[in-house]
Amino acid sequence: MKILNSLRQELQLNLDKEGQDTAQKFFKEPVKVYGIKSAIVKKIGKDFIKQVQSKSKKEIFDLCENLWQSGYMEESFVACDWSYALRKQYQKSDFKVFERWLKTYVDNWASCDTFCNHTVGEIIMIFPELINELLLWAKSKNRWVRRGSAVSLIVPARKGLFLTEIFKISDLLLTDKEDMVQKGYGWLLKVASQTYQQEVFNYVMNNKGKMPRTALRYAIEKMPQDLRKKAMAK
Repeated sequence: MKILNSLRQELQLNLDKEGQDTAQKFFKEPVKVYGIKSAIVKKIGKDFIKQVQSKSKKEIFDLCENLWQSGYMEESFVACDWSYALRKQYQKSDFKVFERWLKTYVDNWASCDTFCNHTVGEIIMIFPELINELLLWAKSKNRWVRRGSAVSLIVPARKGLFLTEIFKISDLLLTDKEDMVQKGYGWLLKVASQTYQQEVFNYVMNNKGKMPRTALRYAIEKMPQDLRKKAMAK
């Protein structure tokens, strides 16, 4: 654990009281933060990953778990970067480790998105059959797991992948009461629309009577003005 002690000492040296207050404004729930800018956290994480590269994947995952357990958002970001750095070593069974981290430790949108966009999104692209697990996530009682079901497909959606599953997940989340979930699947539809504009527009038009306005606005944000007007019309 020497490396984690050194990492935490470095984070403490960069602790910013003003940054702590500013960060809280972006979250409805209380968050535990050092108040460090994301770029600085990323640099610190990269500097330290050089020291863990000689360790086994299991040892690095154990370090990541310890970082998640701290509850500090910045430490969760380091855990995300370290787990993503192992992507060439991913095995299908690692998905259950990632699922446990999401269900146990994630308690805000920033940690959810950082983790799911990259680590989870990557393993889904490597093992596409795992996408069925995201359909189960979409039915979870945990709002961050439900958001995760959508935002895990952001990077694949940018590559034009999984349109059928994107619509299936959106169907499951369509009338979700949580705005963080609405924004999550709305964001996913927006990204998908950049490759499949007509298909996403048709989906929105077919569902706009049930779709919360928050999700709808996100979904059509990148569409031409005439399509946005049609989608927003009562």
